[in-house]
Amino acid sequence: MKFSVLTLFPEMFDNFFKTSIIGRAIDSGIIESEVINIRDFSNNKHKSVDDYPYGGGSGMVMQLEPLKNSLESIKDYKNTRVVYLTPKGKTLTQQDVKELSNEKNLILVCGHYEGIDQRFIDRYVTDEISIGDFVLTGGELPAMVLMDSISRMIDGVLSSSVSFEDESHYNYLLEYPHYTRPAEYNGDDVPKVLLSGNHQKIDEWRLQQSVEITLQRRPELIDKLLCDDKLDDEYKQKIHSLVKKYNHDCE
Repeated sequence: MKFSVLTLFPEMFDNFFKTSIIGRAIDSGIIESEVINIRDFSNNKHKSVDDYPYGGGSGMVMQLEPLKNSLESIKDYKNTRVVYLTPKGKTLTQQDVKELSNEKNLILVCGHYEGIDQRFIDRYVTDEISIGDFVLTGGELPAMVLMDSISRMIDGVLSSSVSFEDESHYNYLLEYPHYTRPAEYNGDDVPKVLLSGNHQKIDEWRLQQSVEITLQRRPELIDKLLCDDKLDDEYKQKIHSLVKKYNHDCE
């Protein structure tokens, strides 16, 4: 996977691409990255990339031409998905992350100010993505969130696929509780099943815990799970049997 990032603040990515899991993935050649400063493609002598919005209103709008020029500096950009990080985009889900992780290249556009010229979006952007129902100063942090979540899904980045398959949202369910040493702390014991060595019972307990936590905190995810035709029927039946008292059914 190669990430190409268009931004006004390339320095924000310096540590991101050197740190932790994604840093190791880049060092090993599994992930590639390039950060492109949009200002370098401004034709203005002051390197400005924004102007007042037509129709009036507060704030400034990023101009089409510097964005277009920076995009066209990327090899094979016409055959690459171009993701604009914006609060008005589709809210990112783990299912979106799975899909995007199948791409060989992704271009991420980080907006600023009041946004970017709509003509750039109409001509070049293939996906508009939001990381939640809130507003940030720019698209850099959302771009990092997106790249981090996608990188974890790519073969070889984590030690094994089990590392992400058990995590929250992979198959809709929220993750079960975790414990480590000591087994007892001030009268608060680790659940005995986790100390039993019976892996079948442990798996059953973890699934039950995941279902219970999901029902308590995000019950709508259960409905999505049961209605997802891509998931194994046996798996869905197992989940349904755990929650049938709640009358969760596909419509």
